Amino acid sequence: MSLRAFDWIAKHAEARPRSPAVHDLLSNREYTYADMHDRVERCALFLHERCGVGKGDRIALLMHNSSDMVELIFACWRLGAICVPMNWRLAVPEIAYILGDCKPKAVVYTPEFEESAKAALGQYGGEAMLVDAADGDPCLYESGLRAAYGNIPIIDHDMEDPWVILYTSGTTGRPKGAMITYAMQLFNAINCAVHMEITMSSRGVTVLPLFHVGGLCVYLSPILHAGGSNIIMDQFEAEEMLRLMTDRSLGLTHMLGVPTNYLFISQLPAFKDAQIDHLQSVGVGGAAPPLALLETYAAKGVMMEHAWGMTETSSIGTTIPKHMALEKLGSCGLPVVHVETKIVDEDGNDLPPESVGELLIRGPTVTAGYWQLPEATAQAFLPGGWFKTGDAARMDADGYYYIVDRWKDMFISGGENVYPAEIENALYRLNGVAECAVIGVPDQKWGEVGRAFIVADASAGLTEDRVIDHCRDQLANYKAPKSVRFLDELPHNATGKVTKHMLPRD
Repeated sequence: MSLRAFDWIAKHAEARPRSPAVHDLLSNREYTYADMHDRVERCALFLHERCGVGKGDRIALLMHNSSDMVELIFACWRLGAICVPMNWRLAVPEIAYILGDCKPKAVVYTPEFEESAKAALGQYGGEAMLVDAADGDPCLYESGLRAAYGNIPIIDHDMEDPWVILYTSGTTGRPKGAMITYAMQLFNAINCAVHMEITMSSRGVTVLPLFHVGGLCVYLSPILHAGGSNIIMDQFEAEEMLRLMTDRSLGLTHMLGVPTNYLFISQLPAFKDAQIDHLQSVGVGGAAPPLALLETYAAKGVMMEHAWGMTETSSIGTTIPKHMALEKLGSCGLPVVHVETKIVDEDGNDLPPESVGELLIRGPTVTAGYWQLPEATAQAFLPGGWFKTGDAARMDADGYYYIVDRWKDMFISGGENVYPAEIENALYRLNGVAECAVIGVPDQKWGEVGRAFIVADASAGLTEDRVIDHCRDQLANYKAPKSVRFLDELPHNATGKVTKHMLPRD
């Protein structure tokens, strides 16, 4: 039996029209659910009438976070179209590749990305309407919304239809478009509501980019599903984020960031006296957070909710209950209510507790597959519908999961598996290490050895020998890095995650 996907914005506009829905910090625009319903409807009419968008057509977005972007995403829902939010940090050839892959009817951009959008469309060579979504007039988007009148024909959405395509980072090859269906979003919203206590009274802040699953799916869409409200930040800025966290008058309850976000916040002088223990859910994901970072926030009365998820799981697959955060320090928790997980060896055999293997997941939040890539989709699954995450993990005797590292980040030194995240945790216990990353580099004797890249406090006086000696005190000798490079900053992607493939191997 097929199930219909219902329009969340329209439902809340009918039931609680005056309730706040979004607050765009950059423009200071605030919209109720009635406002959002009207703007989403006008946006859908504009895309339909001016751009010829219908059910199944793709709309590509090249823009920073904004309330406009939220409207566009939900206008696609109303039309039965597929939204493709694009990573604005990509180079023109990479953007052109995505356009060629998804073949959108329209590309909506903001002025700072006009040059990239036009150049990429030229390289792609296909036809798509370019829509300027500048803030204010003159602006094709705003004038289009003002001129849009009428009603969109009611379109039945099957729960298994795709709503969004999110492209993977492509660090190991061409990016793949993970299809996010209406069912995936519904069950993700339910999972978040159950485990993060999301209600119509919740107020979240969206700081991760909306082209990223963490920005769209945690907690923006679950809070909109519940009828709560969201503050939209165009980009992460540590001082502004800390201001929001400490301003009790805002009523902020939920936030999600990657470890780097919280690390930068904790290094601000104002953090020392900041009171943030009123926050209901401070989620961290995208990468395994250093234990020292979890302890730093715990000292502030905040039990960070380490959640594991990925683009293909839309988003959370496991999360740690707050009351277990200190007892199970470093764990990403238990499987959420609507998924199953397990750990297997290279042959797909189930592994016992405490064994390191690949984490598998299945359930209604797992992607239906990759856009127009049936072979890659087939390769991503094992029999029984189990999705191969590519994450190395272990499960303790109580069923709590620990992400050890990405399989691709693991290196083998002298026949021993070495997981960089373990070394990075040790490095963060050394005074003066502001940020670090470890990779494996070729070695004639051992095959591969570790190299640490460190951003250090200027007054710390760290040296290569001191760093290596510290690691040898904390870890088995074969795990200690054999070389150290000091950098002014590490390379990051748009979500704040360290892009290790950009670190030098020579």
